[in-house]
Formats: sequence, structure tokens, C-alpha cells
Amino acid sequence: MPSNFNALNAAAYEQMMGRWSRRLAPLFIDFAGVQEGERLIDVGCGTGSLTFALLAGRNPAALTAIDYSELYLEAARAAGTDPRLRFEQADACALPFADGAFDGALSLLMLHFVPRPELAAAEMRRVVRRGGTVAAAVWDTYGGFVMQRMFWDTAALLDPAAEAARAENYMRPATRPNELREMWRRVGLEDVRDAMLTIRMEYASFDDLWSPIAAGEGSMGKYAAPLDPDGRAALERALRFAYEAGKPDGPRSFAAVAWACRGTVA
Repeated sequence: MPSNFNALNAAAYEQMMGRWSRRLAPLFIDFAGVQEGERLIDVGCGTGSLTFALLAGRNPAALTAIDYSELYLEAARAAGTDPRLRFEQADACALPFADGAFDGALSLLMLHFVPRPELAAAEMRRVVRRGGTVAAAVWDTYGGFVMQRMFWDTAALLDPAAEAARAENYMRPATRPNELREMWRRVGLEDVRDAMLTIRMEYASFDDLWSPIAAGEGSMGKYAAPLDPDGRAALERALRFAYEAGKPDGPRSFAAVAWACRGTVA
């Protein structure tokens, strides 16, 4: 079952999201309670933000990282090698691993891009041994993701056709309060706990934000790239106006909130 994230270019993804995933990863690892020496799976690894943070911070005995996008996996493989690490192309909703194969399963900023996130959560539970941990984090896409809110509100103001995409991105599954916690309980996990994790997205300039969108990466790029030249130029001007907020172009910092949830396999 494919992800509905628009994956076109690994470098553009790094600029759009990978750098912020790396900033969020240590907070998520601490929340998940990952211990040293565990056999772990990173579900939806992208270009390896969580993967390499786990290697650096928790010394796993073995780490399998899967993603649906071979494009992102190629970039992750090129970023570094380790005898404990293997990357595989796989579907989060049909993990090709035996029951109880891992001590823990983690997923960072992926579940809300899966058409059936509860099935992916159930698969994560299936491949973790009894007593192991299943943990995930997703953006609070409606109430806590300032950069995205700025983009989609600007786009919908200019173009009524953007309203459906705005609604889809604001109301992605598993992104509203308590949704991850309820999902974790429905798939049979116990001792379920959740939390809010917050980082800052810091941009050097408007172009630092705009260029991966203009390149067509991610959900925002999926909307922006196909616009005709006049429409794309109008969106760029209006989004620049929102970014600059009456001040000269330059660094800006936006809050980004993620919902995180963990549970134990009974």
C-alpha cells in the first residue's frame, strides 16, 4: 500500500523535512524509551533521520529500516554504512518479517501519510515480541504545524481549488488529539502513553522554505508544481508576504508540534 507523500527528490526532501526529522528524532527516541542493545525496526525511514539517530544514541544490536520509496532508501544507504544496519524497500501495511522479530518498532512522521494507518500500526505490533515497544510520532497538522498552516491558508485564499488539498492535509488520519492513543489501544497495545513533542523549524530565508516546494516535493509541492506560471508566481508572492510579515527577508523560526504515542505488546 503506497504512501501518499509526493517523493520526487531526496535532496529536496532533506531541505523540506529531513532536517526537521533529525531535530525531532532525539526527543522521540527518549519518549519511546529505546534501550541499548535492542533489535529495532524503523518503519518509514525516509532518508534515515531516525535511523542514524538510533545508531548514534542507542547502540542497537540490529536495526532494520524500511521505506516504500526506493529513492529515499538510495539516499539513506549513501549516507552511511554500519554492520548492524540494513535498509529494505517494504510496505508498512504488509511488513515482510516474522511475528515477534524485533524488540521495538518505531515510526517517525510516516503514519499520517499511509492510507490505512491502523493497519500499519497493527503490523508494527505484530513484528514486535511480547513486552516490546511500538512507538510513533506524527505532526499535529491542524493545530501545531505553523509552516504548513501558512502555506495552505495562503494557497486556499488565492485558489478555491486548493481548499480540498488544505482539508486533506489539515485532517490527515491519526493527527488530531488522542487519535494515536485510541489507535494504539484498538490494535491491542497496553500501557499506552502519549505526549506532545515540539521543535523549531528555522529557515535562513524565504527561498530556504520555498525551493523544495517549487521543486514539487511533498504535499505542498504536489499542489504548487503543476500550477501554471502565473498561478505559481502568485502563490510565491503571497507566501513570501506571509513569511516576511512586513520585515526584510531573512531568518525565521516556526514552531512544529508532533503527537507521539507508545505502547507495549502484551
